Amino acid sequence: MTVLTIRTDKPEAEVGLFENEKEVDYIKWQAHKELSVTLNAKINQILNKSSKSLTDVKGITVYSGPGSFTGLRIGFSVANVLAYSLAVPIVSETSKNWIANGAARLKKGENEKIAVPKYGSPAIVSTPRK
Repeated sequence: MTVLTIRTDKPEAEVGLFENEKEVDYIKWQAHKELSVTLNAKINQILNKSSKSLTDVKGITVYSGPGSFTGLRIGFSVANVLAYSLAVPIVSETSKNWIANGAARLKKGENEKIAVPKYGSPAIVSTPRK
C-alpha cells in the first residue's frame, strides 16, 4: 500500500511516501509562511522523484498536532481534499511514532473520512465589531 504522509505543525514541513511501511522518499523544508504555496509542489516533487502519481496513493496519514493553527489547517485541508478526491482512507496521528501508527491503522482498514487537527488549545476569537 502506498501511503502519503503530511506534517505541517511547525515551520519545517514534511512530506513522505511509504510503500508497505518502507520509506520510499521523505522531504523536509522550511515552509514558514509559504506553506500554502509549497505543499502541493512538494507532494508532486516526491511523487515524481519516486515515479509515482497521485492515483498510486492508497492512503494518507497526517500529523494531527498540536502545533501551528494555520499550518495544521493548511495541511489538513490538502490531506482531506486529496483523500476525498482519490477516494482513499485518511487517518490523523500524533506522537513520535505517528507515521508507523498511521500506517498500522490504514492497514487495519481504518478511515476517519474527514481528519480533524488537534490544536492543543482553543482558538482565540475576538468579538465582532459593530
